[in-house]
Amino acid sequence: MSDQLLLNATLGRAAGTRASRRLRREGRIPAVVYGLDNEPVSVSVAWPDLRVALNTDAGINALITLDIEGEQQLSIVKDLQRHPVRRDVIHVDFLRVTTDQEIEVDVPLVLVGEAVEVTRANGMVDQTLYSLTVSAKPADVPDEIEVDISELTLGDSIKVGEVVLPPGVVTATDPDDSVATSLVTRSTREAMAAAEAAEAASAEAAITDEDDDETPVDDADADDS
Repeated sequence: MSDQLLLNATLGRAAGTRASRRLRREGRIPAVVYGLDNEPVSVSVAWPDLRVALNTDAGINALITLDIEGEQQLSIVKDLQRHPVRRDVIHVDFLRVTTDQEIEVDVPLVLVGEAVEVTRANGMVDQTLYSLTVSAKPADVPDEIEVDISELTLGDSIKVGEVVLPPGVVTATDPDDSVATSLVTRSTREAMAAAEAAEAASAEAAITDEDDDETPVDDADADDS
């Protein structure tokens, strides 16, 4: 995980839809801070500062130190609420964390390498799982988890149990869940079907020719000759 980020938060925001809209018009995002058996606290953060915090390599899993009017609390973004149409961030949930306590987060899965055997067979690699829920101490949470597909063959798949996790990181996801699988492309299937059809037609034509060659000559026709 990347270095900790500092984000200023302001107390005393009013509750309700109107108040939240007014905050957003002012360039601030309403938020709540909770966790570690402490009471939830309603705050607001400046959208430009939040955007910077979320655009690091760690993404939404960035470790953020919230400065709430002089009191600093280590946290991560647990949930982002977005407008259903515009996709603007309209609310943030911050979860308080400590450096020695494991947290559960979703980490992106990134395919690396080239599936040479699949490519040679005119197949394709289909990623079926794009993030993995893991548990780790905040400092051990990776920005992403790489999945090597170099040894993948046609018709084969890579499962969660085969993914190499960084030290200090574990997952409770079913080890048999598929992460990536190799498939025959539609164009390849169509080409194979066309080739099989052509081969079958050629074989049928050959049989017909053999039957014509073996047709017996009628006796009457032989006498006329």
